[in-house]
Amino acid sequence: MKVVAFAATNSSKSINKQLVSYAVSFVEDAEVEILDLNDFELPLFSEDREAELGQPQLAKDFLAKLAGADAIVVSFAEHNGSYTAAYKNLFDWSSRITREVYAHKPMVLLATSPGPGGAQRVLATAESALGFFAGEVKATLSVPRFHDNFDIEAGELTNPELKAQLADVMNILAAQGEKAA
Repeated sequence: MKVVAFAATNSSKSINKQLVSYAVSFVEDAEVEILDLNDFELPLFSEDREAELGQPQLAKDFLAKLAGADAIVVSFAEHNGSYTAAYKNLFDWSSRITREVYAHKPMVLLATSPGPGGAQRVLATAESALGFFAGEVKATLSVPRFHDNFDIEAGELTNPELKAQLADVMNILAAQGEKAA
């Protein structure tokens, strides 16, 4: 089974990248590719730019990575209650190429933040929207107070309840991804 995972941010110190990298370790015997949105940086989307540039190769490359997966894991950073600009821009370019951005792949959506909200607002937005873009959301998990619940040095959750919940959602994904493989 091939799993493609990414943090929906371009931050080099992203706690969501740490979370998604840890989460995929729960999927045994999987080929895992962790994408960095910095590798898909595009000019700010507008219809004028689209008319000028057409369909950028980097957006096509991102779509090809998603289409080549058996399952997808995304951890959403929250900026002012919404998607990061980096993710939203790449998503906008990609969705102009095909509305089926997530290619009917089983998905787990994660989110974390330093605060008690755990980026739940952006997670709820993503969960409600991705079905329209061919995302088959199988489970979600918000991790509040990242720095209190995650050991950076060990690279793992320290909160046993959250760790068990993450294992559960990743097991759901593994079962769905194996069916798709």
